[in-house]
Amino acid sequence: MEAYEAILTRRSVRAYTDQPVSDEMIQKLLVAAMSAPSAGNGQPWHFVVITERAVLDALADLLPFGKMLKQAPLAIAVCGETRGQPFDGYWVQDCSAATENLLLAAHALGLGGVWLGVYPREERVASVRNILGMPTEVTPLCVISIGHSAEPGGSVDRYRAERVHRDRW
Repeated sequence: MEAYEAILTRRSVRAYTDQPVSDEMIQKLLVAAMSAPSAGNGQPWHFVVITERAVLDALADLLPFGKMLKQAPLAIAVCGETRGQPFDGYWVQDCSAATENLLLAAHALGLGGVWLGVYPREERVASVRNILGMPTEVTPLCVISIGHSAEPGGSVDRYRAERVHRDRW
């Protein structure tokens, strides 16, 4: 799949088959995520790969829009180290770029995924940190639910000319 096609056809997938995601595919997802740009090349990201059913279920119960985690074979928490970075505060943008790379790679590999927001909701951040045993200097940005899609694919035209401004507002 070409990059442009992947961008236009990627969708949030919330239903999965029972087929597991291979370790090889997980590795490819992580390589793609870590290929994202970051401020000052700080690469503040950390990733928690989650395949344990009890942990997936706990996250599904915690995240208000994460019920699909109860059937997902895999989730990856994208987290940012918030201390000691060359450009303070840019971890959110850096980890967001890594998240989108991961989602596009999943789609290109024939997987489906959905971005489940954690940060900046402090109650979610604290709960995800607790479930995953994370240190306080690392903040979970999101959890990505991943699996082999059980939903039909296709593209949707989301381009809106009225949202484009040239040179000035």
